[in-house]
Amino acid sequence: MKVAILGTRGIPNNYGGFEQFAEYLSDGLTKYGHQVYVYNSHNHPYKNPTWKNVKILHIYDPEKKIGTLGQFFYDLLCILDTRKRNFDVIIQLGYTSSSIWNFLFKKKSIIVTNMDGLEWKRSKYNFLVKIFLKFAESLAVYFSDSLIADSKQIQMYLHKKYKAKPKFIPYGANIYVNNDKDYLKEFNLDPFNYDMLVARIEPENNIELILDGVVKSSTKRKFLVIGNMNTKLGVYLSKKYNDSRIIYLGYLNEIKILNTLRQYSNLYFHGHSVGGTNPSLLEAMASNSLICAHDNLFNKEVLTKNAFYFKSKQCVVNLLEKINKKDYYQYTNNNLDRIKEIYDTNKIISEYENHLKYVCKKR
Repeated sequence: MKVAILGTRGIPNNYGGFEQFAEYLSDGLTKYGHQVYVYNSHNHPYKNPTWKNVKILHIYDPEKKIGTLGQFFYDLLCILDTRKRNFDVIIQLGYTSSSIWNFLFKKKSIIVTNMDGLEWKRSKYNFLVKIFLKFAESLAVYFSDSLIADSKQIQMYLHKKYKAKPKFIPYGANIYVNNDKDYLKEFNLDPFNYDMLVARIEPENNIELILDGVVKSSTKRKFLVIGNMNTKLGVYLSKKYNDSRIIYLGYLNEIKILNTLRQYSNLYFHGHSVGGTNPSLLEAMASNSLICAHDNLFNKEVLTKNAFYFKSKQCVVNLLEKINKKDYYQYTNNNLDRIKEIYDTNKIISEYENHLKYVCKKR
């Protein structure tokens, strides 16, 4: 099959979850013998025409010049480019800024859309934007030949709302073990003597709630905040929480460093409350983290009973003051087993490959 992947800033991963997913999915599909093309923003630092055996299509992206509106033009240009290339399958990651252009896809190509999270639930959007996002969601459902839901909660929502029949395929992760603690020296950290979070600095990720708990707690451990703080909310949080225990590391895109920090943390906080199977959560599970997650159905679907949950700053305080990783290795071992059994990257690639063959055969 000739397959295109669009909807990301590009590969190799230099930004976040979608890019990480596009990276391993594209590489994996080439190993099954498929021709795979990934659309990259021209702002992406990787400029070569191929990555491993994946072909890279560099497309003009005006986001840096005109902001969020630029994402819509970037997606439009990507979709127009697909019309020239006769793809058998186009995998669309997300729909926020692309679905209004979906009518431009060639009828010959099969459109498979990964619906990701419920974007219209994000509190950062005003009423009108939320209305648009619901409309964009409906367009993605209408114009797609097949939908993929990365969580069973999203799958049930799409079925109930649109009578759609999405295929459940979660994101994946690889088991990570690093016995070399040298990465910790770079940040002046001792194994299991710090706690952390990794997130985009957005309201739905409950970073303020977590940091409220940190400053109220009596713990002397350091607390790492990993994410781009150069946002309105990031600047506000860094000023509000001027606590010597809290270390703002900014955005880290070196996965080995990130996973080593996860592996040797005492507690790993995951505050995400909107969306399905979060790739960052899977990476934490695969890195042997003891996880404290926001109490919601999405997180509980993934972690089941192998985590601690919080909904208030007092819950965060209690976790920080009372929980030590060494007492809960059964939780971390169980999460490693879940990665192997359900979320293993190779398993996810195989499920995608089988589904793509199925939708092609069905047509």
